[in-house]
Amino acid sequence: MKVLVTGATGNVGKYVVEALLRLNETVVAAGTRTNKLQEMFGDFVETVELDFEKPHTYEGALKDVDRIFLMRPPHLGKPEDLYAFLEAAKSHSIKLISFLSLMGVEKNTIPPHHKIEKQIEQLGIPFAHIRPGFFMQNISGIHATEIKEKDEIFVPAGRSKTSFIDAEDIGLAIATVLHESEQHKNTAYTITGPEAIDYYQIAEILSQVTGRRILYKKPGFLGYRHYYIKKRGLDPSYVNVTVALYFMTRLGTAKAVTDDFYKLTGKNPRTFMAFAKDHINDFAAQENKNNK
Repeated sequence: MKVLVTGATGNVGKYVVEALLRLNETVVAAGTRTNKLQEMFGDFVETVELDFEKPHTYEGALKDVDRIFLMRPPHLGKPEDLYAFLEAAKSHSIKLISFLSLMGVEKNTIPPHHKIEKQIEQLGIPFAHIRPGFFMQNISGIHATEIKEKDEIFVPAGRSKTSFIDAEDIGLAIATVLHESEQHKNTAYTITGPEAIDYYQIAEILSQVTGRRILYKKPGFLGYRHYYIKKRGLDPSYVNVTVALYFMTRLGTAKAVTDDFYKLTGKNPRTFMAFAKDHINDFAAQENKNNK
């Protein structure tokens, strides 16, 4: 049987696919852009259209599938947007759904992930929730613009500490539970990096790696929200979710360090220093890029 990977073009999904292939699993990569999937994975996977807002795409995606990696697309803010797909998955006798959730969500009812977890459980589908800390890729992705253009980190996290984890490590953890589905039925794992660090330390590490002086600006919530909506042009609902997450971070919800990743994979999670060195091009100064 096959493993369905939703959001396969995303930060985590692509690593789930790669890790499953290394485990000799047959992978069905799903998304709304099948041409992009084909471009990324070639003939190593089957590609299929899956759009949670289009129920007619469910059957094709679930054909001959017995395990699923489920990721909530960022633009779907309501947990109910995934419920119809979950009902379809239940009717296909899925052996395991591994849902990409959030660290601490079992005690936090605000993010949509909480209700999605509960819905999977109530439907009686065997589950292995993966609850990662903040992605290192948030810094090399959405927040890299200010680092490249201004040598600044612009995040409203105050002095709070975060146990950042590499999305590649998250992908490996998810592939592991899907590959060993019987062993991980009805479980939840909180996976983090090896240390909890604040954004001043992130700035220090990036300064060492890039050879530039990177500063942490520590904006307030309103200044951050205004900048990301008005200057960066990002969707207000997305920005509001990030504001809520950084508010929770300031309350200390992101600083726990667990050994769940090691227990699952037998490997130590990557440090932020190692990540920054591997992804140094993502932090290259904008003027240098323009000169190439």
